[in-house]
Amino acid sequence: MDEIYSRPELESLVPESKAPADVSVTPVEALQKKKTIFRTYQVVWYVLGVLEVLLAFRFVLKLFAANPNNAFATFIYTLTYIFVYPFMGLFPSPVFGPSIFEFFTIIAMIVYWIIAFGIVKIMQLAKPPSQEEVVRKVDSPMARL
Repeated sequence: MDEIYSRPELESLVPESKAPADVSVTPVEALQKKKTIFRTYQVVWYVLGVLEVLLAFRFVLKLFAANPNNAFATFIYTLTYIFVYPFMGLFPSPVFGPSIFEFFTIIAMIVYWIIAFGIVKIMQLAKPPSQEEVVRKVDSPMARL
C-alpha cells in the first residue's frame, strides 16, 4: 500500500519547495478514509436507484391508469407518497381519461437525483487527495486561471 504514496517517479514531479513539510495522515489512514467515502458513494447511489425505480413505477402506473385497488399499485402509491408529497400541486397534472401524467413525480425524481449528486460531491471534499491528484490539478492549465 505504501507504494501508492511514495513512487519515486511521482516525487520527482513535485518540486522541493512545493512538497508538503508535514503529513499528518498516514497512507493507511488515507486509504481507509477513501474506502469509507467510496462505500458511502455506493450507498447514496444505491438508495437513489431504489427510490428512482419506485418513483418510475408510480409514474407508469398513474400514466397507464392502473387499478388503485390492486395490491401492488396501492403498495407503490403508499410507499412513494412521502417522497412526492412536497412536490404535489407544484404543476398541474394533465388528466387523459383515467390516465394521469404526474409532473410532480418527474420533478421529484430530478430533485432527488440532484440531492444525491450534491451529497457525493460534498463527500469528495473530505477525500484526502493522492499525490498524483495534487500534481495533476496544480499543474493543469485550469489551475492557473
